[in-house]
Amino acid sequence: MRRLAASLAIVLVTSTLALPADAGGCPQVRVPGAEYAEVTCLDDLTTVGGRTNPADYAGLTHSALPQPEAVPGIQVDGYFPDTSRTNANNGWNHDSQFVLRLPHRWNGGLVVAGSPGVRAQYANDRAISDDVLAKGYAYAATDKGNTGAEFYRDGTKPGDAIVEWNHRMTELTRAARKAVTRYYHRAPREVVAAGISNGGYLVRWQLENHPELYTRGVDLEGTLWKADGPNLLSFLPPAIRGYEQQNPSLIEKAGFNAKSSFLWDYHYTVYWKLTQRIYAAELDPTYTGTEAAYDYSARPQAQQAVRRIALTGKIGKPLTTIHGTFDSLLPITQDSDVYAAMVRRAGREHLFRYQRVEAGNHVDGLVDAYPDRLVPLVPLLRKAI
Repeated sequence: MRRLAASLAIVLVTSTLALPADAGGCPQVRVPGAEYAEVTCLDDLTTVGGRTNPADYAGLTHSALPQPEAVPGIQVDGYFPDTSRTNANNGWNHDSQFVLRLPHRWNGGLVVAGSPGVRAQYANDRAISDDVLAKGYAYAATDKGNTGAEFYRDGTKPGDAIVEWNHRMTELTRAARKAVTRYYHRAPREVVAAGISNGGYLVRWQLENHPELYTRGVDLEGTLWKADGPNLLSFLPPAIRGYEQQNPSLIEKAGFNAKSSFLWDYHYTVYWKLTQRIYAAELDPTYTGTEAAYDYSARPQAQQAVRRIALTGKIGKPLTTIHGTFDSLLPITQDSDVYAAMVRRAGREHLFRYQRVEAGNHVDGLVDAYPDRLVPLVPLLRKAI
């Protein structure tokens, strides 16, 4: 979906330099390494009047989240070289798509995000992009290199698709830093990695492996991958068994907060089985049993694949982690509590700020259904960024 609020200039980019403005006054911004890009001059870069895809961010925020004022500037939509074609945005059917937004009034900062779940590059537009643009930040986001419920088909070895997620975040950050520097004629004073869920995992991995690219990071309920567990392959199967056997104690033993039980019907139907199935397909493709019967402790091949993407807690730049106690997809006791302990053991506690939020769930869209029982987390994410 495209909503163009002003003149449109389309260019094929191959260089690393920003070109002078064209006859219509729209500069031709070039992104290093991009195979193709379109440059659009917009009266509004936000989701209110800009170029985006609402389907990418549906359900991630609650209806009371404030709408931004119009932010004029330049948007670059494009893709890096890739052979997979799971992302249909912009009619391209090409993966490794990105978006770069450059506000006319720049505060000197750059926020880089990866998409949550298996969504595409516009998934953070309401939660992150709208707010940071209004504050004057430049913004860049990646689709992580593969999208959709069959993302696991990308690659040849178990874990390849998720390995690519980290590569694409690094690739975009390097390119966005250069594009921003050339466009504004000065380097960004700070570069913030930010993300939700799988996007939060990317933030953690980047600060552990490429801290030189960032000033700091903010993750909301980042996915924890740990070879010896816990991870979603270890706690989702017993939760599924508990639900199917009508035994809530099994769900609680898997790490889910008993006070969040009003959310379990929805999460079983929408998230638990699908999530278990597609990540087992990615990390343990020889498994042929049911989601409920999966036993991660008995699957050494899965553990080996997880080692390729595992986190260590050895962050090299300041990180803020926010997680809700009612998270019914990635329970806090099996995720961010564990990651906080990993950071402490790694001797990096001085770089870490951890905010546990009572009654926060994994997606803020459910706040509209339970306004008296859930606390929205995206406002806290915005504040931390």
